[in-house]
This record gives sequence, structure tokens and C-alpha cells, in this order.
Amino acid sequence: MHAFRPRPLMLALSGLFLAGAHAQSLSELYEAARGVDASYQSARAQVDASVARADQARAGLLPSAALTAGLSRTELDSRAGGTASDRSYSTQNLALSASHPLYRPANSISWEQAGKQVELAQAQLTAAEQDLIVRLSQAYFDVLAAQESLAFVQAQKTAVTEQLAAARRNFEVGTATITDTREAQAKFDLVVAQQVAAENDLRVRKLALDLLTGRSGTDPVPLKTPVVLPALAPDAVEPWVSQALDAHPSLRQAQLAVEIATLESRKAQAGHSPTLDLTASHGITRNPSGSANSALSSRSAATTVGLAFNLPLFTGYAVQNRVRETLSLEEKARADLETARRSVTQAVRTAYFGVQSGAGQAKALEAAEASSQSALDANKLGYQVGVRINIDVLNSQSQLFQTKRDLAQARYSVLVNGLRLRQASGVLKDEDLRAINALLGK
Repeated sequence: MHAFRPRPLMLALSGLFLAGAHAQSLSELYEAARGVDASYQSARAQVDASVARADQARAGLLPSAALTAGLSRTELDSRAGGTASDRSYSTQNLALSASHPLYRPANSISWEQAGKQVELAQAQLTAAEQDLIVRLSQAYFDVLAAQESLAFVQAQKTAVTEQLAAARRNFEVGTATITDTREAQAKFDLVVAQQVAAENDLRVRKLALDLLTGRSGTDPVPLKTPVVLPALAPDAVEPWVSQALDAHPSLRQAQLAVEIATLESRKAQAGHSPTLDLTASHGITRNPSGSANSALSSRSAATTVGLAFNLPLFTGYAVQNRVRETLSLEEKARADLETARRSVTQAVRTAYFGVQSGAGQAKALEAAEASSQSALDANKLGYQVGVRINIDVLNSQSQLFQTKRDLAQARYSVLVNGLRLRQASGVLKDEDLRAINALLGK
């Protein structure tokens, strides 16, 4: 017999499968999401478009030149004083013209506006990046929470199965009533239904994470044990509000919108201003076979240098009405800025107290977990000595598993809400994601 040797293609495929089977960290999935998330890619494209638009606006301040050429042929048939003339001739011309704006205030303002538009697009990209960090983290920990919920339900199912078997044995030997058996059966049926729901919830959460990262079969790395949640710093709401008023991308966008609207008002007012351009041209005209006035070939060249001045006198009130429009839009932008300030301040305070509340809840659930474990141990001992019944043990088990699940979800909420607080303050960065990533591990 010949020894079996895997083919190279099979080895390559198996290696690829195993490479994709490992658990992914939060940072790893964030890098994947950046490459496929539509909102983030849209914001990046907007930055590129704004840079190109700024270059277009700058063209209004630079010289322009044009080259024109022409070729024509004329058939001449003339009669004058009994004399007839029948001939043809061609005309060739070539001209180079150039102009340079010396004073065009509207063009200068347009270029300044374009620079503000680039800053606005960059602020939108920052906001999109922060939003992606929060959305990915939420989806990541949603999967972990769903996994732990399923694990707790399965553990509860195992415990209930053991209690159901014990209740049946005790009933058969006459040491327990049928009530214990039926109560254990009811608990078992309920936990089976909970398992089905938990499995479906996990499936849905994983699909959402897969869609966000562009990967299939994502497997998040869980938190290290023992879990140590990071402390909130600074531990006061006002510093967070101050950071938000200084750095929040939404406020930056609103402030830039005011500046752009102000520049638009200046540009509208520049409609009354004169313009001055420097112009120059050089042209050559050739008639190789003569012209209408002469049968001799001719060539002429002309060079012109000058200034072009234009002063609008009356535009049908278009400029005045445009100024009124832009001033109203400027006032609107200022009102929007004030609304953004109030919204950001409220969002920061809400996020801050949410993190504080979540941390307190997690701490309380840690104490509740220890108490539930002690209560379960006491009920098991009481059941063995006959002072407790089967339903007491089942209820204690349910309470412990519920507490463990709530504690895990509370910890995940604290981590995600911490990112939301930094997002609300406008200071969320990749480094914050890496700090949470350091808490993960098998």
C-alpha cells in the first residue's frame, strides 16, 4: 500500500481554513471594518472631493492661457467696371492669449471658503471614525454578551436536568412528592425555551458583526479573568463638557459652517466691487495666396498687452437680494451652532452619568453574584438535610445564573458607554480602542 500524502492544494485550503478560525480581537476587527464600512468610506471620499474642489477654487487666482488656430478658404468672384476677378485664397491664423486676475475679491473668498470646506470634511471624517469605533465595539460586545447568555442558559439547563432526575428518583422511592417533579419539569421546559431564544440571539448578533467587518464567522476574544474595569478619569462631568466644547467634531462642523456662511456674505457683497485683470495676446495671420485686397501673399503679427477693468453698475437688484439671503443663512448657521453646543453638552452629561451608573451597577452585581452563590450553597445543603425542597434549589440556581448574565452585560455596557462618553466629548481615538483591547484574552 502507498502512504497517503495530502496534495498541495488540500494543504493550502486547510491552512487557509485554520488561519481564519482563530478568535479576532477588537482592534483586528476594527481595522477590517474601516476597509468596508460604507459610512466611513463615504466620509473619506468626501475629504478627497473637498480637496479637489479647493484646487478648483484656487484656479480663480492663477493665470489662464489659451491657444487658438484657424484655417479658412475663400472663393472670390467679383465684377467691377467691366473687369472680372475670379480667384481663391486661404487664411491661416494662430493666436495665444493669456490673462491674470489682479483684483477679484470674489475669487479670493471662494478659495478661502474651499479651505474651510476641506476642514469641514475632515471633521465629518473624524465623526465617522468615532461612530465606527462605537458601532463596532457595541456589535463586538453584543456577541460576547449573547455567547455568555447562551453559556449561562446551558449551565442552568444542566443543573435543572440534574435536579429533575433527582426529583424523579426521590418520587420513585417515596421521599418526595409529585409536585417537586412537576416543578422541576416546568423549570426544564422553560430553560429549553430560553436556550432556543439565546441561540437565535447569538446567531443574529454574529451576523451583525460579520456585516460590519466584512468577514464571516467572526469570533470575538472575551475579557480576561478576573475582569478589572478601567476607572473613569477624570471623575467629574465638567472636564468632559469642557473637552467637548473644545474638540467635538459636530461643534467643529457647526463653527466651520458659520465661517463659511460669513465668507459667503462677503462674497455676495463683493458683487458690487470692480475687477481688474492683466491681459496679453499674440496672434499671427497668413494669406499664402493673397487676400481679398491683394493677390500677393501676406503675413501679419500682432501683440497686445493691457488691463481689463469691469465695474458693475446695476444688476437688477440681484446683488442686494443675494446679500440679504446670505446674511439670513449666516444667522441660521449661528443658531445651528448654539443648538449643537446645547446638544453636545446634554449628550456628554447623559453619557457621563450613564458610565457612572453602569459602574455602580456592575459593582453591585459582583456583590450579588457572591450572595447568590452563598444562597445556592445554603439551599443545596438544606435540601440534602431535608429542610429545603427542590424548588428552592432551582430558584437559587436561576437567580445565580441570572446574576452572572446581568453582571457580564453590565461590564460590557460600562466599556461601551466609556467609549460613548469619549465620543460625546469628541476625544475618542484609536488608542481608546486599543486600551479596551488590552483587557481581552483567553
